[in-house]
Amino acid sequence: MNLNAPITPQRSDELAALCKAGGDPLRLNVLRALANDSFGVLELAQIFDIGQSGMSHHLKVLAQAELVATRREGNAIFYRRALPDSQRLGGRLHSALLEEVDDLALPQEVQARIAQVQQRRAATSQDFFLRVEEKFRAQQDLIAGLPQYRESLLALLDKLSFEAGASALEVGPGDGGFLPDLARRFEQVTAMDNSPTMLELARQVCERNELSNVNLQLADALGATDVEADCVVLNMVLHHFSDPAQALRLLARRVKAGGSLLVTELCSHDQGWAREACGDLWLGFEQDDLARWANAAGLAPGDSLYVGLRNGFQIQVRHFQRTTGDIQHR
Repeated sequence: MNLNAPITPQRSDELAALCKAGGDPLRLNVLRALANDSFGVLELAQIFDIGQSGMSHHLKVLAQAELVATRREGNAIFYRRALPDSQRLGGRLHSALLEEVDDLALPQEVQARIAQVQQRRAATSQDFFLRVEEKFRAQQDLIAGLPQYRESLLALLDKLSFEAGASALEVGPGDGGFLPDLARRFEQVTAMDNSPTMLELARQVCERNELSNVNLQLADALGATDVEADCVVLNMVLHHFSDPAQALRLLARRVKAGGSLLVTELCSHDQGWAREACGDLWLGFEQDDLARWANAAGLAPGDSLYVGLRNGFQIQVRHFQRTTGDIQHR
């Protein structure tokens, strides 16, 4: 879109919708609450102590201004903050609005109700596990599978600008479900896993989808390998490393100068059964911890998205960028 084009009635309506959406204290606080989480309409109604119909109206105004995005899970709809796009009309205003909103402090009673919602999610998560314990042992994806965060991950990925001929590396691709998405966006894709069983599943995906630009490697991504890429992707992998901070330092070496690291992980939770049932060494991560570890690895934090799940877990999708060509080997 040409930002220097004349302001037609249609274009002015778009700007007016954005200004209207940001012109209400409650809607500003909703945007603030969505900074590090995503919520359903009923949860937001409880958090801000208003009726569901009233909250639905406010969310509709925010959605019309493209300040929030939605994700459907079953019959439930979760709301998250939409990423600003500086190339679109109002994109710079959108970005500035979120920057100002993030300097706000939510009222204590709102913070307390957010904590109540999160506690209820934790209880729901525990109950969910008790009902499907046997399935958990066979399929960890019941906690947080690719279909539940794929849309958010692609939204973040597609906002990044990679030059023609860019490469990608997925560490621990699992059954290979995300490889077709990467293969469509990058000239060359490497999938690296230390499990022959999982790599075979990834090979079958590549074969079914005729992915000729994907190279499968049986290797330890933290070990001695010279593979580098413009975009390195870790989907639900970091919580399996005994030292995630060290893992990030080593994986940062795989990112070419100016390149990106995308991390999808669970937010911190207290469901200890996940250690035994799913082999998780870490019960998710605090957002600030990931940012601090990435910074120590020579990576600068970028945009983030947060996905709420009906089973009580929360997912964070994070972008980090390598800003220097030299990363210390520590």
